[in-house]
Amino acid sequence: MNTKLNFDQQDGNLVYVKPVAVADLPQEVQEKAEGLTQIFAVHNAEGEQLALVADKNLAFELARQHDMSPMTVH
Repeated sequence: MNTKLNFDQQDGNLVYVKPVAVADLPQEVQEKAEGLTQIFAVHNAEGEQLALVADKNLAFELARQHDMSPMTVH
């Protein structure tokens, strides 16, 4: 995997996708997680949480549908 990226061409719509343990979330969010142990958070460049979704693919699709460029945070 040797994909070259030109970060100078990013349009400022970069978002970060990271896994989050459901147990680390507020109780009201845990109750809505429907038995999941991990979900994914989408954050903007300033660290503001934009969304919580059930899986990584959904997080990437959601970002792209809103003209954002998603990247995984490890």
